[in-house]
Amino acid sequence: MRKRESVSAAMGAAPEVVFGLVTDVSRLPEWNKAITKVVEAPEHLDSGSVWKVGIHALGQSWVSKSRVSALDPSAGRFAYRSQSDDGNPSYADWVWHVEPHESGSMVTLTVDLNPITFWRKHLLVRIRRPSLRKEMQESLAALAAAVGG
Repeated sequence: MRKRESVSAAMGAAPEVVFGLVTDVSRLPEWNKAITKVVEAPEHLDSGSVWKVGIHALGQSWVSKSRVSALDPSAGRFAYRSQSDDGNPSYADWVWHVEPHESGSMVTLTVDLNPITFWRKHLLVRIRRPSLRKEMQESLAALAAAVGG
């Protein structure tokens, strides 16, 4: 079973504008409908910074904790690892890449799912993956609207 999903979308805003919104974790609920609230946000985002958000998906709610693994505005690359805040070792590695495009920006979002525990590996990832790609596409559309194109 493939555990990677990737989606891309052109946006009518400069890469710096798009990257700025993507990396402003306090504004995540504005364009990601699975995120219901920001529980904890760092004052300044750097490599190693941690934030927590409330997630609602598949009729369930939980807190997800994320840690920045790469933040390179000049390359338009933002990467982080997220996992539920309940001690489960399963995680997802997310990478955003924002680059110049004739329309303004091309944004590519990739996630590598890493289910570790039995139930997440054999059940939850199979249930969650079909809706995840759609949610990623919807988030890119909402992000495009939020940056004006």
